[in-house]
Amino acid sequence: MERRKFIGALSFTGVLSFLKPNEVFSAEKNKNSALSTKPKNDRVYWYKLLHKIANPVVSNLANGTLKQNMPLITSPTFDSRSPTVTYLEAVGRTYAGIAPWLALPDDNTEEGVLRKKFRQQAVTGLDNCFAPNSPDQLNFSKDYQPIVDAAYLAQTFLRAPNALWKPLKPETKEAIIESFKLLRSKKPFQNNWLLFGSITEAFLLSIGIAPDEKRLNEGVDKLTEWYKGDGWYGDGPHLAFDYYNSFVIHPMMVDTLAVMLDKNLIKKERYDLALKRMQRYATGLERMISPEGTYPPIGRSITYRTGAFQALSQVALMKQLPDGIKPAQVRSALTLVKQNMYETPGTFDKNNWLQLGFCGHDPDIADYYTSTGSLYMATLSFLPLGLPADDEFWSAPAAEWTAKKAWAGKKFPKDYHVDF
Repeated sequence: MERRKFIGALSFTGVLSFLKPNEVFSAEKNKNSALSTKPKNDRVYWYKLLHKIANPVVSNLANGTLKQNMPLITSPTFDSRSPTVTYLEAVGRTYAGIAPWLALPDDNTEEGVLRKKFRQQAVTGLDNCFAPNSPDQLNFSKDYQPIVDAAYLAQTFLRAPNALWKPLKPETKEAIIESFKLLRSKKPFQNNWLLFGSITEAFLLSIGIAPDEKRLNEGVDKLTEWYKGDGWYGDGPHLAFDYYNSFVIHPMMVDTLAVMLDKNLIKKERYDLALKRMQRYATGLERMISPEGTYPPIGRSITYRTGAFQALSQVALMKQLPDGIKPAQVRSALTLVKQNMYETPGTFDKNNWLQLGFCGHDPDIADYYTSTGSLYMATLSFLPLGLPADDEFWSAPAAEWTAKKAWAGKKFPKDYHVDF
């Protein structure tokens, strides 16, 4: 460890002081460089990294060239679904991750100027791809996969209604509504997929469209029935030890119930319980981050990379972090995770499209349903960018997270099972 710190101090930290921000991301860096350096400004690092990840999707969609330029790479074990589902995957997942950031008000900072342009591109892209005869029209009718990524698009609009829904052309809105309704003819699988149907209907409800009540309720009811305790829902009747509680279950459960509460369809106690369960799960996620800024590559869909931290990121965005977890420690931990993951050679191709893999490029680690568009679940760990720059999450000094304190022999909070 000391040797690594010494080498990092000699070879990189001094150089970082005069690099331009975009140069931080160029480069076939030493794989371990992230372990020995720290960005001077975490927020700048986050938004530039998010822009790097999301820009190929958003800018190509705005230009009508998404299908033309996006690599269509599938897992070596890809199943019988059409590979073209990858385009809606890329759009829905990317937009759900960038939505809170784009929802911030305009300002004249470097970030604000970039964010405004990016938001305009995002809106233009949606208008373009839902236009008749668009070369980038998205598939909502073939296969079952569109159930998933329509849900992330619906979650996008719930997270940023003023920034990404209201500015759309009337004909775009109508096309989206009809596309979402079209999915009612497809029944989700009896697992986390039920929540995809629920949140899509919740979005329609939020804009005054009568929902399919069975579809709206089935997801939140069945997942509640499958709750296993201590912050973990079953993915179906059985527990799955993977990150689907973060990729899907907690965020979509809470966001769906928030709409239902706003429309007086449930009691507040039900929403509060779901939020407490997400907070408990977030406690575990924070403790999974090692002192070195790594986390366990467990379960399915690890190619979704930092999407594994969506639940923790969302409670931070909501300013609902569990007691004993400070915003700065979450920021500091996730910053190092992002460095370790996204600065590893092979993560991006030469045009900055994400490549199949976990830490770097490894197509063999991809599951049978994984293709290029699937990977953009990674953006879901960037939700705290929806907090303004002067929020404590960004402005407080760097702080050690739980595992970092524990393995340094420092005091850290004890952890106990909860019964709710």
